[in-house]
Amino acid sequence: MAFDLEHHQVPTNGIMLHVVQCGLPAGPLVVLLHGFPEFWYGWRHQIPALAAAGFRVWAPDQRGYNLSSKPPRVADYTIDTLGADILGLLEAAGREKATVIGHDWGAAVAWWLAAHHPERLRRVAILNVPHPAVLRQALRQMPRQLLKSWYIFFFQLPWLPEKLFRRRQFRFGRGALRGTSRPGTFTSEDLHRYTEAWAQPGTLTGMLNWYRAAFRRHRLGKQAMKNISIPVRILWGKQDAFLEPELAQLSLPLCEQGELLYFGDATHWLHQEEPAAVNMLLLEFMQADKPASAV
Repeated sequence: MAFDLEHHQVPTNGIMLHVVQCGLPAGPLVVLLHGFPEFWYGWRHQIPALAAAGFRVWAPDQRGYNLSSKPPRVADYTIDTLGADILGLLEAAGREKATVIGHDWGAAVAWWLAAHHPERLRRVAILNVPHPAVLRQALRQMPRQLLKSWYIFFFQLPWLPEKLFRRRQFRFGRGALRGTSRPGTFTSEDLHRYTEAWAQPGTLTGMLNWYRAAFRRHRLGKQAMKNISIPVRILWGKQDAFLEPELAQLSLPLCEQGELLYFGDATHWLHQEEPAAVNMLLLEFMQADKPASAV
C-alpha cells in the first residue's frame, strides 16, 4: 500500500520542526533522524518502505536544517537540546514510545536518547556513528580517526565555513556528497533538492552550529557512559570516509542487546547506496513492533 508524504510544522521544545509524516496514523511510530548536511529527504528510500510495512513514520528536519526553526546561538544546539526536540515530537505524536533510527548526527541524537531516556524508546538503529564514548576516545587515541575528523576543527571557525560552503552554488557541499559516496548515489535531481535546502535562510550556520556546540560545550557524563539497555542494531558501511569501521565494533560492548552488521562496499551513505538491504534489516529488527495486519 502506498501512502502520501504529509508535510507538517510541529511545535517541540520551544521551536517548530518541519516533519514529513507517512503511513497509518495508528501504526507504531518510527522517527528517522538525518545527519549533516542532509534533511528529511535523506530518508527518501526508507520512508515509503517502513510506511508500507505498517509503521507511522516521522522524518523531521532537525533544528537548524531546511524548513525547521534555526535558533541563532551556538548554545541552542547542545546534544541535550537536540535530544529534547525529539522527546517533544513523541509528545506531539501522543506516543509513549517510538523506535528511533539515526544516521550521522541523527545517530548521535539516537545514542543520547537511548542512554538518557530508554523508557521512551522501543529500540534504536544506528547508521555509521559510534557510541559517543567510543568516538571521544578515538579522537584522543586514534591518529587515523583524528585525521579523518579534520573538518570538525575547521567548522569551529566563524563565518569562513559558511562562505566556503556557499561558494559557486554550494559546490563544496555537492562535491562532498558525491566525492564520499559510490558513483550514482546522488543524482543531479537529488543534489538540486539539497542545494534548495542549504539555501534556506540561516541553514548553513544552523547545521554547522551542531559541530560548534559539541566541540565547545559537550561533556560526556557518567550516564552517557553507561551501557545501552534497549535493543540496538548498528549498520555500518566500511568505506566510510569520515569514521573508522572499528569504531562500530568498539561500540558493541556498551550495548547490552547490541548487533552489528557491516556493509563491505558501502560508504557513510549506506542507506542511500543499499536501500533494499538496509530496509530489510530495519524491518527485521522492528519485527516485534510490526502490526499483525501489516503488508
